[in-house]
Amino acid sequence: MMSITVCTGKLHRVHVTDANLNYEGSITIDPVLMKAAGIMDFQLLHINSMANAVHWETYAIPGKSGSGEICLNGCPARLFQPGDQVIILSLEQLPREEAAKIEQKVVYVDAKNKPVKTVIKKASKIPLHR
Repeated sequence: MMSITVCTGKLHRVHVTDANLNYEGSITIDPVLMKAAGIMDFQLLHINSMANAVHWETYAIPGKSGSGEICLNGCPARLFQPGDQVIILSLEQLPREEAAKIEQKVVYVDAKNKPVKTVIKKASKIPLHR
């Protein structure tokens, strides 16, 4: 069975609250935001900076619930700074038949990273065979 990688969740223009060079890696995210976007603990994420177009891949770890925390840990702390806006994408590999039914959650936030709106986007017809 063929699979495809799809974006199932997005945190749109969240604000980096901290950058911790001395941590072993990952991105710490407020669990409220993780739940809103359907992001699981340790899920591989893509982080894209609006400030400098840097793209980074790392995994999610939950921070303090309700804090609005978005902290880049380890190496990316040199590339992302507090105040930067980032787009966080969660990806999943699914059989093409399941991917065709995906409902992507796009979470919009206020200046303190509190969710203000979630938009559900439905997949258009994805070809099942090449």
